[in-house]
Amino acid sequence: MTETARPISRVSAAFERAADEGRACLMPFVTAGYPSLERSAELLDALVEGGADLIELGVPFSDPLADGATVQAASQAALDRGTTLVDAIELVRAFRARGHETPVLLMGYTNPFYQYGLDRLAADAAEAGIDGFIVPDLPSDEADEFQAPLAAHGRDLIFMLAPTSTERRVKDVVARATGFIYCVSLTGVTGARSTLSSTLPEYMSRIRAATNVPLAIGFGISTPAHVAEAARLADGVVVASALINHIDSLPDNDQVAGARAFVRSLADATGKPDRRDVGLSERPKEQESTVGV
Repeated sequence: MTETARPISRVSAAFERAADEGRACLMPFVTAGYPSLERSAELLDALVEGGADLIELGVPFSDPLADGATVQAASQAALDRGTTLVDAIELVRAFRARGHETPVLLMGYTNPFYQYGLDRLAADAAEAGIDGFIVPDLPSDEADEFQAPLAAHGRDLIFMLAPTSTERRVKDVVARATGFIYCVSLTGVTGARSTLSSTLPEYMSRIRAATNVPLAIGFGISTPAHVAEAARLADGVVVASALINHIDSLPDNDQVAGARAFVRSLADATGKPDRRDVGLSERPKEQESTVGV
């Protein structure tokens, strides 16, 4: 009996669509419940209108180890307002009810997810229209318990690699990855920076040589120029702290329109030249793609 292939996920489809259009995917980040739950819903709509290909929605947590000052402050403010994982799930459910198909990934830490229950989390995520999870404090070699129920419900668990990742870690992540791999651009926490690392091309080339799975660069991406630079090296670009900082700089009545315009300026910079122009390795032809598996 032939096994039925799993339908391609929204995450994988977004990367394929962007590649067909000769650009990288743009994935902006906002925190659920910041500045408020109502404003979060408005911002999700604005990100789509601005040209987001995927959205990373942060689940507030009291000890966000991988996050810099900006995202930590937003997370704490959301917690102070009483925002929970359930609220984040409901934000996405309402987002889908408004007719949006843009993939949404929840970014959060293991503690709230395990307390919620992994089987329940996977089922509720699928029902609400959440496409997957990014969990910075979940090592790939300890992820089986988390990944299995997500895979059973067709959800992606996105793994992270860093410039310091060993070859063993790279191989382990590549073997497990679906959707895309989140490549941290630097050692340290999230936060807007003035320049990107000079070693980024070499690092990305090393990861690209190991896998067909799309690669997205995050941490420190702050401007359209950064997006353009990252788009030359990867299939996707994540912008977090810079967007939150921009929203915070605006009067309340201007935040939604300002977020839309800021994301549009980033989306307009995602076009990319031929990969060979920047000296990156070709994707390995002998390896079958695991996208959407």
